Amino acid sequence: MKPLVPLILLAFLIGCQDSKKSSYAIESTYQEEHPGKVLMERQCNVCHSPTASHEQRLAPPMIAVKKHYVAAHTNKAEFVEDIQNWFDNQTEDNARMYGAVRRFGVMPKLLVSKEDLKQISDYIFDYDIEKPVWFDEHYNEEKRKGFPMRNGKQI
Repeated sequence: MKPLVPLILLAFLIGCQDSKKSSYAIESTYQEEHPGKVLMERQCNVCHSPTASHEQRLAPPMIAVKKHYVAAHTNKAEFVEDIQNWFDNQTEDNARMYGAVRRFGVMPKLLVSKEDLKQISDYIFDYDIEKPVWFDEHYNEEKRKGFPMRNGKQI
């Protein structure tokens, strides 16, 4: 047993010798937020807030906009174009969210650059959008009632 003690002590000292780092840095895993998210939170969520109650809303939540504009066959380019078309021609006839138009009226014309609108649309299409706590129940209830009809066709 006595010959093992010096060997263990020697191994311990040698093992500690390679510790040359004088400081340890924590690697950052911070990822910059998508610019469309920042723009949406600043410009859209003022009215389309994900935290407003169903009764106190100024406009439908952005998740509702996404669900009305993105179908199983919709690709990103079509979605971005559809959002741009809505901004270029905000009328009741051009709307896809007839219930929202009945409740809130047609969205007022806003000064949003095409580039900002593209960034916002990219973010909405690619990412999960925060939704109000009441949204799933409300959305499923609306689906059970059947989506509104336009010109005799279900939309």
